[in-house]
Amino acid sequence: MHRDAFYSVHPAVNMAFFIFVMLITCLVLHPVIVGISLVSACAYTVVLKGRKALVFDLCLVLPFIIIVALMNPLFNHEGVTVLFYLWNGNAVTKEAVLYGLVSACMFAALIMWFYCLNSVMTADKYVYLFGRAIPTLSLVFSMVLRFVPRIFKRISLVSRAQRSIAPPMGKSAVKAARHGMSVLSVTVTWALESAVNISDSMRSRGYGLKGRTSFSIFRFEKRDAVMGSLLLLAFALSVWAVAAKRIYFRFYPSIKTVPADALCVIGFIAFALLCLAPVLVNLKENILWRLLKSKI
Repeated sequence: MHRDAFYSVHPAVNMAFFIFVMLITCLVLHPVIVGISLVSACAYTVVLKGRKALVFDLCLVLPFIIIVALMNPLFNHEGVTVLFYLWNGNAVTKEAVLYGLVSACMFAALIMWFYCLNSVMTADKYVYLFGRAIPTLSLVFSMVLRFVPRIFKRISLVSRAQRSIAPPMGKSAVKAARHGMSVLSVTVTWALESAVNISDSMRSRGYGLKGRTSFSIFRFEKRDAVMGSLLLLAFALSVWAVAAKRIYFRFYPSIKTVPADALCVIGFIAFALLCLAPVLVNLKENILWRLLKSKI
C-alpha cells in the first residue's frame, strides 16, 4: 500500500466516510452523482495502490461496466424513445440504454469503494469499533478478513510444496483434480486448526468478558473531529438536496430531471468534496511534505 494520509485518520471517521459515500451512491441513481462517485473511487484507488489500481480499473471494472450496460437494453425494453429494433423485434430504447449505463457505473463505483474499504479498514480497526458492542461478531469478521489473504498464500505454498515432492505427470484432468483436492484438503485443515487456536487464545485472554479492558493505538484527536464534522456536513448537504428533490432523475417511462438551481449545485459540490476527501487529504499532506523538504 502506498503512503495514505487518510488511512491514519481515526477508524470511526474512516468508517463514516465509506458509509456516507456508498449510501448516496447506491440510493441516488443520478448520472452526475454516480459519475462523481466513480471518478472519485478511481482516483482513490490510484492513491492507495498506484499502478496496480490502473490494472484493476481497466481489466475488471471497465469490462464489467460494458457488459452490464449492454445487457440491460437487451432484456429491458421499457421506455418511449425507440432507437432501433433487434433481430427478434424487441425495441432498444434510449431510456433502457441510459439506465443500463448508469446502473453499471453505480455497481462499478460500489465495487471500487469496497476495494478501497478493504485497504483502509483493517481487522484491528473493526475490532476497535465493534469489539465492545458485538465482540463475537467483530472477532469472527476480523478473522475472516485476516484469513482470506492468508488462505490464498497457503494454497500457493502447499501447491508448490506438493509439486516439488511429486510433480504431476502429463496434463491429465484426473491428476490435476487430485492435486487440487489434495491442496484444498491441506489448506482447509490448516485453516480450521488456526481458527481453533485463535479462539482458544482469545478465550484464555478473557475476550468478550464484562469489564475487560483492551489496549488500542487509536486516539480521537482534534483533526479527527474536524474531518468528521466536515464529512458529516457534506453528507447532510447532499441528503438535503436529494430530499428536497433538487437532485432528481427519472429514467422510465421517459427521461425526466429538474433544472439545476443553487441547492442542486450545492448538493453536487458537497458530494464531490465528500467523495474526494481522502484524495484531498493526501494532496494536502504531499504539499506540506514538499514544503518541509524545500526548507531543509
